[in-house]
Amino acid sequence: MADVLKDKIAIVTGGAKGLGAAIAVELDSEGARVVVTDIDGDGAAKTAAELARGESAVCDVRDDAAVEALVADVVARYGTLDIMVANAGIATVTPFTEMTMEIWHSVLAVNLDGVFSSVRHAGRAMAATGGGSIITMASITGFAGSPLIGHYAAAKAAVISLTKTAAVELRGHGVRVNAICPGFIGTDLVLDRKSQFEEALGIDDFGAVLDQAQGRLGEVGDVAPLAAFLASDRSRFSNGSTFVVDGGMSASLV
Repeated sequence: MADVLKDKIAIVTGGAKGLGAAIAVELDSEGARVVVTDIDGDGAAKTAAELARGESAVCDVRDDAAVEALVADVVARYGTLDIMVANAGIATVTPFTEMTMEIWHSVLAVNLDGVFSSVRHAGRAMAATGGGSIITMASITGFAGSPLIGHYAAAKAAVISLTKTAAVELRGHGVRVNAICPGFIGTDLVLDRKSQFEEALGIDDFGAVLDQAQGRLGEVGDVAPLAAFLASDRSRFSNGSTFVVDGGMSASLV
């Protein structure tokens, strides 16, 4: 499968670690040239150094002009942008009634506004250069709220809707837009907040709760191959779709 994405040019936002880094590695393994971006420049450079055809760039997706400049630079150097993975995201654990507007906006600025900028600028570039594939990272929390991360869940629900709208509008230009909705994956985003969930929810072991709900804690390797599939022509008839990867969590009430 190493040549499935041969000569394709990709951008992965939030690629310094976690799902973003794993997706960058997966796209690289299938032949793509991957521009790994993150607000953490050292982390992005570390991920890029692991790739056969990788490079890195510092980009804060909260800055619309920075995202626009990133896309323009890639297109200027390579003549095209084939794949955009709008992965950058953050989360904080805050009870809904204690959530300030500052906390609310801090998460939406990355998880929603940043995705909007990434999709908008990538969509424009792809429409002008012959099409491409945009992949947004949503979440199963976009379908059902989750305690303590109401801002995160609201942003992810909006990303799902944004994905569908962009897919419809860009379809005539050869651009596909699809969303991946992971369950709880064993990244720093989840693991670093485990004790906060346990304390706030009054439970002893959040891991045991996840084992009951989705069988086990997900791994980045459960998600990254799906991103590569959606980036390739193997998914050429998938557009405006949401792909759930949650071990069955959202399939059961108990």
